[in-house]
Formats: sequence, C-alpha cells, structure tokens
Amino acid sequence: MKLNERSLVFYATCDSPADNAGFLYKRGERHTAYHRRWFVLKGNMLFYFEERESREPVGVIVLEGCNVELCDSAEGFAFAIRFGGAKSRTYVLAAESQAAMESWVKSLSRASFNYMRLVVRELEKQLEEMRCAPADGCRGCQESPSSWKPKPSRPEQSPEQLPALPAVLPKENGCAVWNNAPGVDRAPDSSGCGRHNGEGNPRPPPLPPRRRASSSEAGSTGAAAAESPSTFCRLHERYSQEVARLRQDWLERQRGPR
Repeated sequence: MKLNERSLVFYATCDSPADNAGFLYKRGERHTAYHRRWFVLKGNMLFYFEERESREPVGVIVLEGCNVELCDSAEGFAFAIRFGGAKSRTYVLAAESQAAMESWVKSLSRASFNYMRLVVRELEKQLEEMRCAPADGCRGCQESPSSWKPKPSRPEQSPEQLPALPAVLPKENGCAVWNNAPGVDRAPDSSGCGRHNGEGNPRPPPLPPRRRASSSEAGSTGAAAAESPSTFCRLHERYSQEVARLRQDWLERQRGPR
C-alpha cells in the first residue's frame, strides 16, 4: 500500500476534528521500553507524534484488518492492536488510567471501514423495516385490534314487518329529510364519531332550526297572496312612469342650459 507522505502529514496536522487524541505509552518494536507519545485518531488512521506540539508525525497505523484487545504487560492499562498474518506487527500501547484505556479501545475498535460498513447495513435494515411496517394511529373511526369486539347481528325482519316508506320524502324548511321515514327508530350515536353512524355509513347533516314567522310577516304574506294580477299591473305602471320622469329630469340636467 503506497502512502503519500505529504498528504499524510497535512491530514494529521490539519484542523479537521479528531475522533480521539491523547498521550499513550508505546512499546518499541525492537526494545521493550515504553515511550510516551501523543496519539491522534482520524478515521481509520492512528497518528503518533513525539510531542503534542510536533509538526510531523513519527508514524501512522492503518486500522484495517486488526483486532483491539487487552493484554498483560508490565505497564498498567495496556492493550494491543493485532493484525492478521504470521509476520504482521503487534502494537502494544498503554494508557494512563482505566477510563482512558476504555475510551481508546472503544474508539480504535470502531475506526475501521468494515465496522462502518456493518453499521450502515444495520441502519439500512432498520429503515427498510420502518418503511414496510404499517402506519400506526387512528384513522377516522377505526378501533385498535385489542379493543375491537364483534357487533351483535340484528334479527332479520320479514318484508311484512318492515315499515313502508312514503312515496314522497318528508320535508322541513323546503329540504328533504334523510332517513326520516315514519316508524323507523334510530338509536343514539354512541360510537364517538359524529360523522358516521353505527354501521359506518355517513350521517346526514343536522337540520336547521325551524324559523317561526312573526305576525307582521304573516300578515304581509297573506296580503301579497290576496292581491290579484290586476293590482300588480297597476303598481308596475305607476312606478314605471315615475322612473321615466326621474330619468328625463336627469338627462336634462346633464345637457345643461343651452
């Protein structure tokens, strides 16, 4: 695997946020002595510097195909990064406290792209299950399956027992009344949904209150009904003449004095 040194140095020292950073003790490859180094974890790359203010990293560990596990060492709070293969190197690191060791082990275990791929697959699976699941909530007057109870069937009535519907629907205030046939009793609505009856059919709109005519309106209506067509003709002729006279006066005023 070829790595561009300048690109790695820029990536290690740029202002991009790090997944974890802190001092760790690193055991040497040839000598078993531990050296204190400043570690910075970005993505799947673990950089380590001689000092915190160093401008270039001493080395980098690519965290792919490895396992992070605790190990026994003379140094306390030690853990190892082991790679598969006979000649692969094992990096032994040690933290300064138990909390720091747990934080580093968790961060390093989640740094590889294989782990991110598994997380993405799990999230996609959960999203697909949410899309396929039926939508919850009450729609209209539907009841939950746990509270649903079968309605008792009504006894069938013979044609002789059914009330006869009138030929012309009764009217109130000039409007036909729905399902208002005489002799048919309607049970009060107890379903809690005002727009549907017990059988799920839409209910008719409520009838407006019947308005009672006053005595003056009743008298004027009766007088108008008693007038004959000849009376209407006389009124029409008289008012038409007055309208024509007013129009003539208005035209003369518009013309002005000659």
